[in-house]
Amino acid sequence: MTQLKAGDQAPNFSAQDEQGNTISLGDYKGKKLVVFFYPKASTPGCTAEACNLNDNYERFQAQGYEILGVSADSAKRQFNFKTKYGFHYPLLADEDKSVIEDFGVWGPKKFMGKEYDGIHRTTFVIDEKGVIEDVISKVKTKEHTAQILTD
Repeated sequence: MTQLKAGDQAPNFSAQDEQGNTISLGDYKGKKLVVFFYPKASTPGCTAEACNLNDNYERFQAQGYEILGVSADSAKRQFNFKTKYGFHYPLLADEDKSVIEDFGVWGPKKFMGKEYDGIHRTTFVIDEKGVIEDVISKVKTKEHTAQILTD
């Protein structure tokens, strides 16, 4: 799906989070960043993935990582999702899909025999200089932290 790979420069994105703050790649200069794309807030798989990352937030912080979730949900839906589960990290409300398309995670999907366009659950691990270190396209929602952190 995505053409981005380890060694590529991460797209210089900018979008609003669940509280209306503008967040861009530049905000994370000098920090490692995990950007995870998920199809829809408050659905079972997305909730499992986001909660797994949140449950391990202190481990990410200890290793110098920030976390950023992205979906095409509205700011209100993202706000409700974050508030309900107490996420420690921002959720981008990428309704115009600009960030989603910059990272190349929008495209044809199949579910129960039907084809449609949607977000492919994908995570990008970005280093302090904005270079992609890893692209995880086969996300295990309940144990996603183990796919990112090595300790």
